[in-house]
Amino acid sequence: MPRAVLVEARRSVFGKNRGGLSHIRPDDLLATVLADLVSGVPNLDPARIDDVVMGDANGAGEDNRNVARMSALLADLPVTVPGVTLNRLCGSGAEAIVQAARAIRAGDADIMIAGGVESMSRAPWVVQRTDDPIGPDTKLEQTTVGWRMVNPRFPGHWTDSLGECAQRSAELLGITRTEQDEWTLRSHERAGAAWDSGRFDGYAIPMEGLTRDEPIRPDTSLAKLAELKPAFTPDGSVTAGNSSPITDGAVATLLMSEQTAADLGLTPIAAITASAVVAVDPDRFANAPVPAVRKLLTRTGLRASDIDLVEINEAFAAMVLTVLREAEEIDVAKVNPHGGAIAMGHPVGASAARVVADTARELRRRGGGRGIATACIGVGLGIAVLVEAT
Repeated sequence: MPRAVLVEARRSVFGKNRGGLSHIRPDDLLATVLADLVSGVPNLDPARIDDVVMGDANGAGEDNRNVARMSALLADLPVTVPGVTLNRLCGSGAEAIVQAARAIRAGDADIMIAGGVESMSRAPWVVQRTDDPIGPDTKLEQTTVGWRMVNPRFPGHWTDSLGECAQRSAELLGITRTEQDEWTLRSHERAGAAWDSGRFDGYAIPMEGLTRDEPIRPDTSLAKLAELKPAFTPDGSVTAGNSSPITDGAVATLLMSEQTAADLGLTPIAAITASAVVAVDPDRFANAPVPAVRKLLTRTGLRASDIDLVEINEAFAAMVLTVLREAEEIDVAKVNPHGGAIAMGHPVGASAARVVADTARELRRRGGGRGIATACIGVGLGIAVLVEAT
């Protein structure tokens, strides 16, 4: 069975909601990243790319009609290169990488591009189709994030907002506001330090005058975070500050068989070797990385002590702390060494691709090792991906 290796990765800098990237269509945003990725591998014949697999959690606006294919065409890839868009909500980008790696291992493909995109700023308002004419009382539904057009057959607590569910998890486990704000500060400080030290140079592409992730707040402090009001419940501890921000961004990785990489004279960054997905009660989504990581470890015969690095997508500080509270086997010192989505941003369809790519790149920088990239996912799902570098 061929080994699937990740040989290159690119992403856009991430932009704030209605910020620096908000005037860029998602297909154009992804096209820019795809073009930069392919041009960075001069030995690659783009016509050899078997497929472009992209995660996208919205699909209701300019990212409709298969944004992977549209972006590949806009990036001037050969018209013979296919594209497919998938949706596992917050896990979509990792799912795209998993499916691309799986196709390579199965022998169904040799060279793949995988990642994700989301322009949350440009998510449209939609109207549910009915027999009644559209009028002043017609309800507009947002498509930026979370539930919309909810099926009334679902139990009410299943369809609470993600923030309310994160709040419930914090209360259940006794996770305090201070703990959440401390994790938030950690994320911003580490993300800022990573940018300052050049960790993302050549990987995160400057765009439209943005030279680093726009949501990072270098001047934040525990005192400033403490001033923020609860965002989801009147007396809650989850705030806009300790939640990941609405964000725009795109991520793309180049994967191929190990033999093809050798033939092209390319040194792999890391191999994508295994994965696991799980499902829990929809309102317990914050917990989902715990069974996902444990399922992955069981499947591979590894122990938590065998893992050198863990990248957890920071949907909420309460969610990360839920994982660390319930999975005591995860060493917090190994988690998110360069910060996470609370600071960098969470462009939903792209975020989990970022944590996989960041895991691979950091393992390579360290000279090798094993890492797990994991994410909670709305509607009660979790994903974990094993990344190995030698």
